[in-house]
Amino acid sequence: MDFIRNFPMFSVVLSLFSGVLCTMLRGKTAKIYTIIYECALVAMVSSVLWYTADAGKSFTYVLGEFPAPWGNELRAGTLEASLALVFIVVMLCAVLAGQRYVQEDMDESKINIYYAIVNLMTAALMAMTWTNDIFSGYVFLEILTLTSCGVLIVREIGRTTLAAVRYMILNLVGSGLFLLGVVLLYDITGNLLMVPMRAEIAMLYQDPGAKTVLIMATGILTIGLSIKSGLFPFHYWMPDTYGWATPTSAALLSSLVSKSYIFLLIKIYWRVIGIDIFTDMPIRNIVFVLGLCGMIFGSVSAIRAENINRMVAFSSAAQIGYIYMGIGLGGTAGYTAAIFHIMAHAVTKSQLFLTTPRLADVSGDSLRFKNLQGCALADPNAGLFFLLPSLSMIGIPIFAGFSSKLFFAMAAADRGGIKLILVMLALAASSLLNAMYFIRTLIRIYTPAQRAAAKVRHGLDYNIPMIVLTLANLAMGLFSWVFAQVIGQGLGMFM
Repeated sequence: MDFIRNFPMFSVVLSLFSGVLCTMLRGKTAKIYTIIYECALVAMVSSVLWYTADAGKSFTYVLGEFPAPWGNELRAGTLEASLALVFIVVMLCAVLAGQRYVQEDMDESKINIYYAIVNLMTAALMAMTWTNDIFSGYVFLEILTLTSCGVLIVREIGRTTLAAVRYMILNLVGSGLFLLGVVLLYDITGNLLMVPMRAEIAMLYQDPGAKTVLIMATGILTIGLSIKSGLFPFHYWMPDTYGWATPTSAALLSSLVSKSYIFLLIKIYWRVIGIDIFTDMPIRNIVFVLGLCGMIFGSVSAIRAENINRMVAFSSAAQIGYIYMGIGLGGTAGYTAAIFHIMAHAVTKSQLFLTTPRLADVSGDSLRFKNLQGCALADPNAGLFFLLPSLSMIGIPIFAGFSSKLFFAMAAADRGGIKLILVMLALAASSLLNAMYFIRTLIRIYTPAQRAAAKVRHGLDYNIPMIVLTLANLAMGLFSWVFAQVIGQGLGMFM
């Protein structure tokens, strides 16, 4: 079964090839091909997860056999395989459930280009998940930035163009800072591969002069990826970016792109800087505080939103805060909670963004709350598939959102002291705020309107992806300890 070791590389190469191929296909053919090849990726990544979990260890795939510092490597462990599997499943569901709006929101001659961009985005997501050298991380980070702007701007309305320009500017700032951090680390370590860099940093950190430079480089890297992922106070690009994109694009950008940046940052903390050294840096406490602020301010902004898509977008900013709070808590428990929340949020938020346009369709094509009354009764399927992830976001037991908040509370209990108090207060406040704006929305969409509209039914292209995402949410909620064990095993392989 050693041929499975080639699958991480195949997942990247096949995605790149598919992106090029789709430019030569017709729109419908490109869509069908994308769905088939993403199903193949699900099978490959599942095989890698089984292989690494069964072996109890990770493996590396060396590209070109070049020695450090010029070598490039891919690395697969249970953690990388788990994240890659979640990413691919969510992407496949987004492509299936949002295909109707892809056809409606753009010119038919450009649909194949859209799927080509989606496939190149998949290649970047896979490469950033598997990479074992920091420079490859930067290269595919830039590809992900460009493809993210591509899937945003294809809708070709004024608001998406403005949102794409704003998104591009902020992301280029983040990319520039990330590259500056990479250059500083390469300059003082002479390596780009993660493990050799960590060995050099462990020795250099004992030198007070080098220690200052290392802290500065780590801080620059953190700021760059914080901007790109939308950590408070860099989150105000989210409402326009997510709110005006076509539903498939909104689901991909909120659920996958921002999470891949955070996962790359986690890999850098563990495999480049060294988790013990990062714990000693003041950056961890800054990340912790900004995460707490994001949880509260994102939720407050969501309450003030008058548009359901903007509400869900600001809610994403709050959930990003949860993840950074877990990173700031540190320890295996804190990172386990953060990574579990990455998975839970990817599944939940994609379902919300894929459902809100269905509710708008039966509300006069309006996303404003005042026009949404009774829409869940007119479209029962969309109403149900908005209700279930909303309950998860609030933190109702049996759903992934409850397990996620429980993991954060347990991680805070391990830390004790002032952090325990701050985390418990933030969790209580954020959960209350989540309940306020999601319950308000649910009451609105389930309150009968004066004029009852004819009920809408959807085909399998929408229902099946929504059922898959719902089952994934319930699995994370009911069997969260299994996911926690896999994440813990993967973090152990990081060492």
